[in-house]
Amino acid sequence: MFFPFCRPKFQFGRLLYSLFACSIFLCAALSFSQQPVQQLSGSAVEAMKPDAKPGTDKDKDKDKDRDDKAKQIGTRPEQPAAVLQQLNSAIEQLTARISPAVVQILVTSYGALDENSHSQTALVTRENVIGSGVIVDPDGYIMTNAHVVEGAQRIHVALPMPSVDFPDQIAPTGKQRIVEARLIGMHKETDLALLKIEQTGLPVLSLGTRRPVHQGQLVFAMGSPEGLENSVTMGVVSSVARQADPNRPLVYIQTDAPINPGNSGGPLVDADGYVVGINTFILSEAGGSEGLGFAIPARIVSFVYESLRKYGHVHRIEIKAGAQTITENLAKGLGLARNWGVVIDDVTPGGPADAGGLKIGDIVIRADDRLIGTLPAFTAALYLHRLDESLKLEVLRGTERKTLFIVALEMKDAMDALPDLANPRDNLVSRLGILGLDLTDELRSMLGTLRSPSGVVVVARVADFLSSASGLQTGDVIHSVNQTSIDSLNSLRAALRQIKPHDSVVLQVERGGGLQWLAFEME
Repeated sequence: MFFPFCRPKFQFGRLLYSLFACSIFLCAALSFSQQPVQQLSGSAVEAMKPDAKPGTDKDKDKDKDRDDKAKQIGTRPEQPAAVLQQLNSAIEQLTARISPAVVQILVTSYGALDENSHSQTALVTRENVIGSGVIVDPDGYIMTNAHVVEGAQRIHVALPMPSVDFPDQIAPTGKQRIVEARLIGMHKETDLALLKIEQTGLPVLSLGTRRPVHQGQLVFAMGSPEGLENSVTMGVVSSVARQADPNRPLVYIQTDAPINPGNSGGPLVDADGYVVGINTFILSEAGGSEGLGFAIPARIVSFVYESLRKYGHVHRIEIKAGAQTITENLAKGLGLARNWGVVIDDVTPGGPADAGGLKIGDIVIRADDRLIGTLPAFTAALYLHRLDESLKLEVLRGTERKTLFIVALEMKDAMDALPDLANPRDNLVSRLGILGLDLTDELRSMLGTLRSPSGVVVVARVADFLSSASGLQTGDVIHSVNQTSIDSLNSLRAALRQIKPHDSVVLQVERGGGLQWLAFEME
């Protein structure tokens, strides 16, 4: 969650004063609206005058009947309009359909405990994080946010309880199904992660990858705000494409549907029950919902889900060409037909872009039939393009429009080749649930510069042996176990044999060029 501003105290007091004044006004208006409305006859007006004569008994009976009728009219609820009944019924049916596929994510991790004094010794404490997730496959695949599960030592999923119609019908908490989950992969750039639970026949929600999203469209957010499981809120799409960071190509769906901490990873659903996005962050001065919520579009969610499920990480393409934003000076200096948009500034000789006919100076109009107006939009189009398809580019060359088809290349990741170098028989470290390799010159060249020349490289995680939630990831280099240096698989296995069940384990690993500790309890 992002909270970029803090509200000044005087503004908060002014807000409270305004709310107090509004509540007095509304109470007064409500009290007035509940009074029976009657038109007074001439005789009644006369009777209200100080010098009016007392009425007869017959007149008093008429007044009593009139007052009784007015009370009945003022207190009896009127029949709601048919359109409101239809809307209410539609929302109830939609909620009943989507709620069984929305789960609560329970994460246990370790983090530094904040201390008031800098002289105190730093403490590491166990942390519990609550988020949301959506089931996207009946065999137990769940999408959530990467920031929900990042650094997790243990992940559990609470499956939703059946909804009730009355408060006294709430189901006992003991009947709730809580199952252990394992992390298939995460992608920090899009803030998405894929989990797997050992369940089948689960209810799912479909990703609306090809469904248009419109400003003002009705949407529903489902999740566990502040840990309140299975909560639903309603709002509209405020903006279809909001770029939160100008330096990143990712755009978000903005909504005013109330989203709070704990909603992260939950779905944003349209009126037909399709997931249009995954709720990921809010902008707020106070820390709670202020109508500025943001969701990752379904098209991006689908792309990342398929990549994580197939490879464990996201594959990207490249066409061996560069591009930059067109400025007014650039357009004048190069004599471009437009003074805005994206222009190709580099084409690698012999590369796929060169083979496809792309030229330096071409202005990109469309990529895969999507309009391109900015460099982030072009980067996003390349990012989301599937590897098994040719990239379709429509460009403006001088005053002539051309359509090009470019065979994309996979942007190679050194981590892809690691599992091929190991086999379960020789490289399995069962107590950690990994396949490991001794550091060799070949591996060092693939991993780049390392802080320590010795250790064991994690090349894969083995699902059948994930008994201890170590937090290890593919590409990690294990340098020590409980302060014992590790220089080979044999030394790693020997160190682990000295550890008894329920003993604490601290691994020193190198990840992304930095050192860190992973602490957990051996099972």
